[in-house]
Amino acid sequence: MVRQNRALYVESTMRADIDEVWRLTQTPELHSRWDLRFSVIAPEAAQSAAADSPSRFRYERRLPFHTIRGTGVSLGERTGTRGARTSALVFSTRDPLSPLASGRGYWRYLPNADGSTTFITGYDYVPFAGRAGALLDRIILRRVVWWMTAWSFDRLRIWAETGTPPESWPLASAAAFWKAERPKASRCRSRPARAARDHDAMSEAPASLAGLAHE
Repeated sequence: MVRQNRALYVESTMRADIDEVWRLTQTPELHSRWDLRFSVIAPEAAQSAAADSPSRFRYERRLPFHTIRGTGVSLGERTGTRGARTSALVFSTRDPLSPLASGRGYWRYLPNADGSTTFITGYDYVPFAGRAGALLDRIILRRVVWWMTAWSFDRLRIWAETGTPPESWPLASAAAFWKAERPKASRCRSRPARAARDHDAMSEAPASLAGLAHE
């Protein structure tokens, strides 16, 4: 499990080619289907047609009695070494009921010799509510956010490998212990296999993240 007060890292290897993993993660309406952290992801109007231009988006996370809304900017790049790809992102919300006020992170896509793809994320965020929010984050929130991310990555893996739509695995399925094929956060790594003890997940972020601004 992720250590407290550190950038989060999640890694999953999927028996699917990089184009398919890219499609399922870079298409906003598909992304929101497998990622537990979002209910809606929608690009803003009048996006640039240039492949290397940042894209602005809005997002929602529906809760039982409230909907959190925010905005962000992302930038995908397909020209990495040995076919690797990356995507950088920054986001924020003004909703005081959101546990995450703002954040920044990346996705990394690594094609493997056997045709599979290793999909990695590293990200960090600022919790809302000042010192109280920071304390809650240190005690439990950061662990919950890591679990949500890893569980979502495994739900994506099942979709990419078998074609089983993510809606087949609602959040309640996490408690269905008798179903071995259900998504499990424990299938994902919380740090690289050969990482140093003091590894920071953000040290693997693409250079494009540093120049990505969210107004």
